[in-house]
Amino acid sequence: MSRAVMLRWVGAGLLLALCAGLPVAWSQTLPLVTATSTKAGVQYAVPVQTLLSLTALSFLPAALMLMTSFTRILIVFSLLRQALGVQNLPPNMVLTGLALFLTWFVMGPVLDNIYRDAYLPLAQGKLEFEQAVAAGAEPIRKFMLQFTRQEDLNIFAKMYGAPIAVRAETPMSVLVPAFAVSEIKTGFLIGFMIYLPFIAIDFAVASILTSLGMVMVSPMMFSLPLKLVIFALADGWTLLAASLVASY
Repeated sequence: MSRAVMLRWVGAGLLLALCAGLPVAWSQTLPLVTATSTKAGVQYAVPVQTLLSLTALSFLPAALMLMTSFTRILIVFSLLRQALGVQNLPPNMVLTGLALFLTWFVMGPVLDNIYRDAYLPLAQGKLEFEQAVAAGAEPIRKFMLQFTRQEDLNIFAKMYGAPIAVRAETPMSVLVPAFAVSEIKTGFLIGFMIYLPFIAIDFAVASILTSLGMVMVSPMMFSLPLKLVIFALADGWTLLAASLVASY
């Protein structure tokens, strides 16, 4: 694996840790276990900071789903599979893996900014942890703001109880759910557009079978292979993946 790819993975991990983690006083020399010598022997303890840091790691999956392009991509792929009429192909693991790597591709510039502005200065001792958190959160904040609908921001800001005068100063507690809802809505709209041509094929096949008096024959027997071959000949997977990446 090249150095650039390794740095990108480091940036990805830092992105999730900074955005999902708690603002605890973490450092590179934070001990996992401390040992104290007493008259009764050696006593072992886990620092509270370590426990909080490990707890923050449990938020990484949620951060991946709600603060990146992963949600929209996976929703579109799932709706495409339903539109084709194949319920288990490709398998969920394949769709999730493809969505994950497309997310990595889309979030590449954001991860590079986080690595350059937050992780590298933190590793070199130029920034404190709290400063690195603020610097690392800024690129992901800009990304989410760019693809969050204003009406969604207004709704969650109203529920938050504090109107937001400046869009760029939206707190993460408001921005993250607003961005997630916007991504789900966008994914559904894209899925609807994907559904239309496949519905037309199903309708055409059903009409032809009815006109031939073959009402006892399931239209799926003919429409499914027809949809598969049309989608494959049109290079549908490549076009859809490219369109999803280009939507960002």
